[in-house]
Amino acid sequence: MASLWQRLFGGATSAPVATASLAALMADMHSHLLPGLDDGAETVEHSLDLLRALRGLGYRKLVMTPHIMGDFYKNTPEGIRAALKLLREAAAAAGLHDVALECAAEYYLDEFLGRKLADGTEMLTFGGDKRYLLFETSYMNEPLNLFDIIFEMKSQGYQPVLAHPERYTYLYGRFAEIEKMRRDYGVLLQVNLNSLAGYYSPAAKKVAEQLIDGELVDFVGTDTHHLRHTDTLTKRTLVQPYMEKLLRLPLLNNTL
Repeated sequence: MASLWQRLFGGATSAPVATASLAALMADMHSHLLPGLDDGAETVEHSLDLLRALRGLGYRKLVMTPHIMGDFYKNTPEGIRAALKLLREAAAAAGLHDVALECAAEYYLDEFLGRKLADGTEMLTFGGDKRYLLFETSYMNEPLNLFDIIFEMKSQGYQPVLAHPERYTYLYGRFAEIEKMRRDYGVLLQVNLNSLAGYYSPAAKKVAEQLIDGELVDFVGTDTHHLRHTDTLTKRTLVQPYMEKLLRLPLLNNTL
């Protein structure tokens, strides 16, 4: 039986090519394509360029997750949905009918997130009644209230999903802490695909590979902000040795 690698890229011995497909994943659940909201797409035209690039990689559903971060990215559900409506209309006008567009958010773990949870503020989730809630932390500093926030998310019926754990330098050399977060606290883990190409750092690549080896990856995301990300996916990430191993995991992307 042909391996998933062969089905995706074709041929038992041929090398992956730039037009390789990620269609088996079906959905990307972490990107910054919505225009004018954060450090991702600045305009609708930029959003459409990124949409075409991800469509060309095989995706047929995009859950776009703009930052919500304290006083810096003060996005609201209403503003995010308005940007989604704008992009859906532009995509339809451009003939991009075969990619479903949805929105959630990437919440930064800060005091504002704690207040939102305490106040019962509406949180943007994905996965329907699964209520997956994507969140990130500081890259450098371990949040003192990390597990308190996780507990609060779960107590309100959300399923926490930690964005790109391989990028948090405070967890380097503490792999057992990541395992504990998933095993004991029920946090799902999302790895950025471009981490496999060393895009962020050699250390992030190493941790991503450890997560794959330990079968600890629940979702993979492109975390697309600009065309450099999609170019890296096409030219470097898809040919990495760990791609085959990653795609053999029981990832949840295609359940969305």
